[in-house]
Amino acid sequence: MKKNVKIYTMLKVVDINYSINAKQILKNINLEFQDGEITVITGGNGSGKSTLLNIIGGITKQDSGKVFLDNAEISNLPVFKRSKLGLSFAFQQPVKFTGISVKRLLEIAENKQTNISTACDYLSQVGLCARNYITREFNNELSGGERKRIEIALSLAQNSQNCLFDEPEAGIDMWSFDSLVSIFEHLKKEGKCVVIVTHNEKIIEIADKIIVLNNGSLEYVGNNEKFKQLLPNLCSKLTGGK
Repeated sequence: MKKNVKIYTMLKVVDINYSINAKQILKNINLEFQDGEITVITGGNGSGKSTLLNIIGGITKQDSGKVFLDNAEISNLPVFKRSKLGLSFAFQQPVKFTGISVKRLLEIAENKQTNISTACDYLSQVGLCARNYITREFNNELSGGERKRIEIALSLAQNSQNCLFDEPEAGIDMWSFDSLVSIFEHLKKEGKCVVIVTHNEKIIEIADKIIVLNNGSLEYVGNNEKFKQLLPNLCSKLTGGK
């Protein structure tokens, strides 16, 4: 007799609301994110995409509502505790760590001493020649694109079950972009929960679930096929009918 396989939600937000300067940015957001899926959050500028991701990651505190990980509420946990529970975050604008080498950051992400070979593997996956970066500091001497790729390498080293990426394509050159897409597909094959804020069509194309935000509300939640069918109407709504 075939056993029932339990499919459970790794990550969930319930009734999330957030306002700033009397303007409501997010309105009653309820979403579930599954293991082994790539979820894309998209929408117009100012629609609340990055704010939602920041709330899930613990960078921004919601006004009301709850965030759950493995059915346990994490709404009031700081970033580092969420990280220990298996939640990684790649920022839209990577944080700078003056005085810390790239190799040391990889060790912190892995939570162990990282050998040169392993460190090189993480960096090569994001299109960087490791020998040029291992000993360098993660600071302003690196370009925005370099910092972005190194941060994605740090996310890989962390090996979190739940991976959040805020516009990961920003600063990534066309030669490295296919490698970036391959990383997301690999994380999915490993059964990870991958959540990406993006406008990029190629990343949207590989998504299992697409979420469209419009003025802080959910405009669409569904698969790629239906998204393509509704895209003309969605674009019209997002641009105010223009």
